[in-house]
Amino acid sequence: MMQTSSARLLIALATYNERDNLAALVQAICATAPAADLLILDDHSPDGTGDVADELARAHAGIHVIHREGKLGLGTAILRIMQFALDGRYDLLTTMDADFSHHPRYLPALLKGMDHADVMIGSRYFPGGGIENWPLSRRLMSRATNRLVRLLLGMPVSDTSGNYRCYRVSLLRRANLDNLLSPGYSFLQEVLHRCHLAGARFGETPIVFADRRVGQSKANVKEMIGSLSALLRLGWRARFDKAAMMPAPPAEPPAPRQAA
Repeated sequence: MMQTSSARLLIALATYNERDNLAALVQAICATAPAADLLILDDHSPDGTGDVADELARAHAGIHVIHREGKLGLGTAILRIMQFALDGRYDLLTTMDADFSHHPRYLPALLKGMDHADVMIGSRYFPGGGIENWPLSRRLMSRATNRLVRLLLGMPVSDTSGNYRCYRVSLLRRANLDNLLSPGYSFLQEVLHRCHLAGARFGETPIVFADRRVGQSKANVKEMIGSLSALLRLGWRARFDKAAMMPAPPAEPPAPRQAA
């Protein structure tokens, strides 16, 4: 297996109204993982985050920017990021939140774990992890959601809903990422389940999740209800329609051409 020291790494941020966080976060990522490429996917942030991303890309050759026409959801953003990693033939893809709740200081442990895993998760609930600055109601909801996912989908990890992850891109190529049910936050659980069905080996490393430094949270009650509904449908499909979620078989090689 390719070791992380020789792997081509892409670190990706999906942004919406993160102008006040982005430059400092990119600086910290580049200092921690200087050999990595960085992708910023911005959903036409009205605060000018996309302009900041373009300035950073002009200053650093390894930074790439994708602009989308509007706020299209976290799930579609990460799918686009995964496609970029596949098209660019990267070996590893790391996703992070763009508000400093996922600190770059955990990147070395996350990447080291990829020596023996196909998906590494920066986990709030693995021993040594934790959460700062969340009200009790949000903590209880997060723990309940993770327990529900483990019950419905049999996931062998403690934190199924966090976005601080590293994926082996060859695994994403094998996994069936078509016909996903979840455009929003429940996408994170669904893509993890698809990786599980594709035979992924999982690892976790503890992180302390610190709620955003500046700006407003993107989570709201409507999206949480929608995510819960998607998780219940996902659980139903996992139980009664497993074939729709299994990895697609490898394509048959083209038949040799007959000589004229």
